[in-house]
Parts: sequence; C-alpha cells; structure tokens
Amino acid sequence: MNLAIDIMGGDYAPRATVLGAVLAQKELPPHVKLILIGDQAQILPLLDEFHAPAAAFQIVHSTEVIGMGEHPTRAFSQKPKSTIAIGFQLLKEGKADAFASNGNTGAMLVGSMYTVKTIAGVIRPCITSILPKEGGGVGLILDVGTNADCKPDVLYQFGILGSLCAEYVYGIKKPKVGLLNIGEEPEKGNLVTQAAHNMMKDSKDFHFIGNVEGRDLFDDKVDVIVCDGFTGNVVLKEAEAFYTILRKRKLIDEYFSRFNYENYGGTPVLGINSNVIIGHGISNEIAVKNMLKLAKDVAEAKLHEKIKQAFQ
Repeated sequence: MNLAIDIMGGDYAPRATVLGAVLAQKELPPHVKLILIGDQAQILPLLDEFHAPAAAFQIVHSTEVIGMGEHPTRAFSQKPKSTIAIGFQLLKEGKADAFASNGNTGAMLVGSMYTVKTIAGVIRPCITSILPKEGGGVGLILDVGTNADCKPDVLYQFGILGSLCAEYVYGIKKPKVGLLNIGEEPEKGNLVTQAAHNMMKDSKDFHFIGNVEGRDLFDDKVDVIVCDGFTGNVVLKEAEAFYTILRKRKLIDEYFSRFNYENYGGTPVLGINSNVIIGHGISNEIAVKNMLKLAKDVAEAKLHEKIKQAFQ
C-alpha cells in the first residue's frame, strides 16, 4: 500500500509534515510505504535531523505549492506541478492508494471532483467530523462544510455515505443514522428537513432512527448525524471552541481530551473514486501522523469501492 502526503501543505510545513510522516512510518505496518511530495532540498535535511533514512520513503520532488489564500479552482489549473496536483495525479495513475494534505482545502476538493471524480450517482461529495461519545467510541457528523445548502435527496445520500464510513472505517456495526433537527417529531424543522425525514423514514439503505437534537450529539442514541454543511460546520467549530475554553481554564479530563483534533488527523472526502484525506491547516506532527494512519484505514477498508457498490 502506498500513501502519498503533501509535505508542503499546512501552517507548520514542512517540519511538522516530515516529522509526522517519520512518526507514522514507525507505527504503520511494513507493507505501507509513504510517498513524500515536496521540496527535496527541505525534506532531506529534516529526515536527517529526525534520524530517519531517506531510503525508507519515496520522495517526489516539487517546489510549487498552492497557498492557503489562493483561489482553489484557478490555482489547481494554473499549478499542474504543485504538490496537491501531483498527489491527485498519483491517485489517478494508481501509484498511490490514498493522498493526504493539510493544505488548501478548496484545492483538495477541486482535485477530488475533477481528477479522480465523483462516484456515479453521488450528487455531492462531503466531509465528516468525529464526535467523541461520553460512553466511549465515536460518532460521525456530516456534512461539516462542503455543502452549505442541501436539498433533501442530498441529505438522504449523506445518510448512506456516513453509514458506510462509520461501519467500514470506524467499525460501528449497523450504525444508527439520525437527522439533526430542532425537535424529534417528524413534522419539526424547515421544509428541507421535513422532506428529508419523509425520504429517510422508510430507507432500506441505512438504519434511520428519526430526528435527533443537539443534545444527542455525544451519547449513544445515534452514530451518524446528518445535516447540511452550514449547520455541521457551526457544530464542529462550537465543539472546537468549547474544548479550547476548557483547556484555557485547565478543566480538561479524559473525556474532553478526546475533542482534541490531533487525535483524528483529518477526514476522508466521501463520494469520490479514490481515497483523499483532508487535514487541519494548523496540524502539528501528531495530527499528521494520525492523518496518515487514517489514510491507511480508509484505503484498507476500500471505502470508495463500498460506496460505489451502494450507488450502483
């Protein structure tokens, strides 16, 4: 298995990304090989500093980077030799089984849509976030930012995508899927959630348990929470802010420590014809390590193949 990583992507690249790759290599099984995409002149001294043999990695040289502030579509087309563009080319040619980056999220989504392309039948790919459960384990929420506005059929498909991801990547058997709403009753919510509930209630594609509320996010009532990207992003950022406040006030305990993004590394893009992992721009070496471990899990689960089968 070959996992490619954009070494130049992220606020603390290349130091954090190289060190994260070194840490990941020590924990990944021997059959997993890491492909480092970036400036060789910066990568090699860092590998030497971290006492990691360069021969243990494949280095694909590139000095061209899509900056965080650049327009994703324009930059992706104008910089075909950028680290992100090269990563997607490796995926397209079958030379990498997964590609991960902490770089420009928009460019990663553009590459996903236009290089490896959307799986036939999927209306809109999406991204997820982990929700730690108080009783142990995790749940998923999707979408968390890719699609701010969603029609009912898109929300229905999120139920399929989230259910498959929860089962095959996170090992949740027969995951319970809920629709995030302002009340449990079927008639609650706006016109979109009402219509989505009507579509989901008799679904044979996933185990739908009905509407769930914000208070249900962190317990065992639901495993996969479906919402539009606007709502999901607000939920995600609120959870991150709450964790930050707790840390500042030195109130962190074992449960709240699980809200640290470093533990999860990133999120797969669901609904495309390959394995793409998007990490946080502020990722340190621990987050990078966990992003690569997630990439291995997603590729190993053949998640995109499972999704493809579901949409045939």
